[in-house]
Amino acid sequence: MDGTVLNSEVMYHKMIEKICCKYNKTYTKDLQVKMYGVTDREICTTVVKELKMPISIDEFERQLSDLAKKLLPSAPLQEGAERLLTHLHDSKIPMALATNSTAQAVRLHATARPKLFGLFHHKVSVTDPEVLRGKPYPDIYMVAAARFPEKPKAKQCLVFEDSFVGVKSAVEAGMQVVMIPDSRIDREQTRQATLVIRSLLDFQPELFGLPPFDDTPRPCSRIEK
Repeated sequence: MDGTVLNSEVMYHKMIEKICCKYNKTYTKDLQVKMYGVTDREICTTVVKELKMPISIDEFERQLSDLAKKLLPSAPLQEGAERLLTHLHDSKIPMALATNSTAQAVRLHATARPKLFGLFHHKVSVTDPEVLRGKPYPDIYMVAAARFPEKPKAKQCLVFEDSFVGVKSAVEAGMQVVMIPDSRIDREQTRQATLVIRSLLDFQPELFGLPPFDDTPRPCSRIEK
């Protein structure tokens, strides 16, 4: 979800930076890179410990949650996300959302974009009762696959990810994964992906046996005089 469907990773970094500034702490770029794809709880734990924040992990998480409620619903879509999701839905390809974000965060985004999030057959978050461990463990993707009516095998599932943590999760689940990495991620962290692309606009569904995009220009309507 964050960083793949929505350009919300940037917003998370701004929220974390805002909290850190309150306590005269610097949220460094090196620390930002460590936060890609991890859970909210892991973000809070790492930032509080590494920056020696004068507040508890729980308090940091509470402040982050309060900011998220205000700001996350306005997160813009990633380029090509709506096009891809609509195409796969119209092509009768079942899709699920599998995210390291909380169920609360998913609800915030789904309320803001009901039509888009309604394209998913189901949604699995890190706080789902059946998910024992978040990414990079494979649990989220295995639970997501098991909830499709067809019960697909792992090799029949294609994952879209933006982080090393997410790619590792998908690979551990035995699935193919297309990675759209942030430009700040080291190239070494992209090597496990089946395919690496710069944008969802560059994705070619036919490479994975999916129906191709119909990008054929439509003829102009003829006007009779």
